[in-house]
Amino acid sequence: MGKHGKHRSLVIRAAAIAGLASLVTALPATAQDCRLALLLALDVSASVDAAEHRLQRDGLAAALLAPEVQGPLLNGPGPVALAIYEWSGRFQQDVISDWQLVTSEAQLRAIADTLQSAPRSTGDLPTALGYAIGFAAEMFASAPPCLFQTVDMAGDGENNDGFPPAMAYEHFPFAGITVNGLAIGGASRDIRAYFEEEIMHGPGAFVEYAATHDDFAAAMRRKLERELGVMALGALD
Repeated sequence: MGKHGKHRSLVIRAAAIAGLASLVTALPATAQDCRLALLLALDVSASVDAAEHRLQRDGLAAALLAPEVQGPLLNGPGPVALAIYEWSGRFQQDVISDWQLVTSEAQLRAIADTLQSAPRSTGDLPTALGYAIGFAAEMFASAPPCLFQTVDMAGDGENNDGFPPAMAYEHFPFAGITVNGLAIGGASRDIRAYFEEEIMHGPGAFVEYAATHDDFAAAMRRKLERELGVMALGALD
C-alpha cells in the first residue's frame, strides 16, 4: 500500500474509533462517576531484555500497591478505571489487564498478580511507538466514561517501525486525552528529550525519567502519584 493509501486507512480507522467513543459516552449518567481512565503501556520491544522486562512488570506492580498510590487511587471522589497493555512492533499490542473500575485493595492486588504471572507477549520486535499510541485510542473507545483520560507510555527507545507518534496524534481521536511518558535511559542517550518532544501530548502532560530499568519502580510510583493527585484535585473543583 502506498503512503497516501496508508494515510487514508488511518483516517477511516480513526473515524470508526470516534463512532465507538460516541456510543460509550451515551451510557447512563450513573456510569459517569469515574474520575480518571488510566491506561498504562509497557515497552516489550527487542531493546528490553528479559531482566528489564521483569523490572518493568514487578516495578509497576509495586507502584500500584505502594501506599502513596493506593491512597489517592482508592480514596478519591469516584473510582479510577485502569487498564494495562504491552507493545512492541506495528501489530503487537497485547492487553494484560482490561478496563476495570478499581474500588478495592483486593482488585489492585489481583492486577499486580496478573502483571507478575502473565507471560511476556513477545521480545524480538522493533519499537513502533506510533502504532502503540494509536492502539491507546482504540482502548479508550471501550473504556468506562470518566472525567479525565490519561495514557502512560513507558519505553526506552525511539520509534523505528511504522508511522511516527505525530501521525498517530493527527489521525486518531486524542482530543482531551493526556499522554504522559516514562522515559527509560540506557538504550538511547537522548530518550528523555525524545519523549518530551514526540510522546508528551495533551492537557497537563509531562515526562517522568528513569535513568535505567532499575529505577523504573520509583519513577512509575512518582508518575502515578502525580497523575492521581492532579486528577483528584481536578475532580473536586
